[in-house]
Amino acid sequence: MAKSQRQKLKLLYLADILERNTDEQHPLSTQQLIEELAKVDIAAERKSIYDDIEQLNRFGYDIVLNKSRSSGGYYMASRRFELAELKVLVDSVQASRFITPKKTRELIAKLEQLCSIHEGKQLKRQVYVLNRIKAENEQIFYNVDLLHTAIHQNRQISFQYYEWSTDRQMKLRHNGEPYFVSPLGLTWDDKNYYLVAYEETKEQIRHYRVDKMKSIEILERKRSEESGYKKFDIASYGNKVFGMYGGLPETVTLSFPERLVGVMIDRFGKDISLKKESDTTYSIRVGVAVSEQFFGWLAGLGKDVSIVSPMEVKQKYKDFLSDILDNL
Repeated sequence: MAKSQRQKLKLLYLADILERNTDEQHPLSTQQLIEELAKVDIAAERKSIYDDIEQLNRFGYDIVLNKSRSSGGYYMASRRFELAELKVLVDSVQASRFITPKKTRELIAKLEQLCSIHEGKQLKRQVYVLNRIKAENEQIFYNVDLLHTAIHQNRQISFQYYEWSTDRQMKLRHNGEPYFVSPLGLTWDDKNYYLVAYEETKEQIRHYRVDKMKSIEILERKRSEESGYKKFDIASYGNKVFGMYGGLPETVTLSFPERLVGVMIDRFGKDISLKKESDTTYSIRVGVAVSEQFFGWLAGLGKDVSIVSPMEVKQKYKDFLSDILDNL
């Protein structure tokens, strides 16, 4: 590329140098900026650097001059993401089971490019991918994109579904026969990504781990009206379901001590109606999907939490606990 043509790229290179190499602790002097530009065969004078930085700031960059004699220079004072925000994103990527080890490393490498190389070293220090439980399906991101597209276009989908075999291998369920469902939404539970969908043949809302889905196809058929997609609220639904296991929907009254008020709010949301039963006891009426996972959650809260009604759910809870005792 001719030098005159490279000069046209001067502002872009200067912005990139400041973004990648500077922060408040690591400014670059005017002379250092001139030397960095020379490495890409772009000539610059001190006055032109001053003018270029002024133009970059007018465009929207936040480039600040540290006037210290010993360690003065220009640095990028703010970026689209703060370092603390990037650390949270890195932690989330690492903790996500549905993201494969390979994709985890790729995403973190991209996040590192959103800060200076010096700050990027801090992100590297907190990367612990080895030995974490991670998915093996490299198609996960394409799956998510396809599912969102199907929901947006109001279409049904078909897919194959994996499960673990006793020899620790992934095999297809139903002998590889495809599932046909109306997708309702995507939700996050216990570090995994799930599709919530209505399966017309079973007349049920069911859940599928997105990382276990294969060969997803968007069909021409519109989503089933019986799925209730027009009024479906994924956030409200997630509060009712435990461990992404389905169950019969019921309105249940729970009684519990005051110390567990926060636990109930965390589980069911701030809008629950708390009723004071005594000086130390409260109750709530909430919609839940009654399942063994719901009973397991209750049992984990201890003997002070009880089901008040309906009686058939209370009896199922007793049977659940009795069956556990019988197997001890």
